[in-house]
Amino acid sequence: MSRKATGASYPAMSFSRSDIANLSYFLAIARHRNFRRAALELGVSASALSHSLRGLEERLDVRLLNRTNRSVTLTAAGEALLAEIAEPFERIDGAMDTLNRFRGSPVGRIRLNVPDQAAIHLLAPVMPAFLDRYPEIEIDLCVNNSIVDIVNEGFDAGIRFGGTVPADMIAQRLTRDLRWVVAGSPAYLKRFGVPLHPSDLLTHRCVQIKLGDERIYNWEFDRGEESLSIAVPGRISMNDSETAVALARQGAALIYATEESVAEEVARGELQLVLADWASLDAGLHIYYPSRRQLPVPLRLLIDLIRELNPIGD
Repeated sequence: MSRKATGASYPAMSFSRSDIANLSYFLAIARHRNFRRAALELGVSASALSHSLRGLEERLDVRLLNRTNRSVTLTAAGEALLAEIAEPFERIDGAMDTLNRFRGSPVGRIRLNVPDQAAIHLLAPVMPAFLDRYPEIEIDLCVNNSIVDIVNEGFDAGIRFGGTVPADMIAQRLTRDLRWVVAGSPAYLKRFGVPLHPSDLLTHRCVQIKLGDERIYNWEFDRGEESLSIAVPGRISMNDSETAVALARQGAALIYATEESVAEEVARGELQLVLADWASLDAGLHIYYPSRRQLPVPLRLLIDLIRELNPIGD
């Protein structure tokens, strides 16, 4: 028999200040379905997160999550709670970020997922000015050349070459289009010869570029109306461009990279460009973030500073 039928009532549940933090923890876990990823987003330990959620469940006297060693799922009660509080918390986040614009010194934390080329040639040159200008903003930088789901992994934004930005994201260009070139050390070119046409690469040693889905990228070339895509040979494959540059500098193989990533080595004579008249122009680096999320003030300030300082140039 129900309490309504018997005239009984549930005791009123008071709302404590700690409930706000615990509910925000619950929302992060609901987004990621993973304690470790949620903890990374929130900047707390996974054990502290788990302890807070257990305390919330005990206080509410209802199980919100089903936990196993392999997965985290929401119970029916958890799904109902998520549906009720997700939008109000998003509005609170938006309101707090709006207030941030009125502060003399903006505060916040930005989590970015970027490839090594963006970290070295785009972010590193602007970081000294950013840290001086905004002393209360923290940067959490993950350098990863594999494409990840930035929402699922708890990042505010990612940086990738234009052609690889997920279609469901908002993207903003940070650089001009970039030239992709082939380079090798003087010792390598003296030993194996200088390729004069992209098809000559089929008889050379090349560092193969591994994509995020483990496929090997074909080197692309353009000259006038001609366009070629070459599946180059090579016994070394990787997704780390800076290591590839180091291998080329030691004479191990030819590499395919952006002109900016080898500019210093070329200037010092450690590497030489080949097939320069076949260099391919491709979309530059773009920053991207979820379309449903208001752009946080700290992230907007970083984008503005990158465009102001323009480290890669026009």
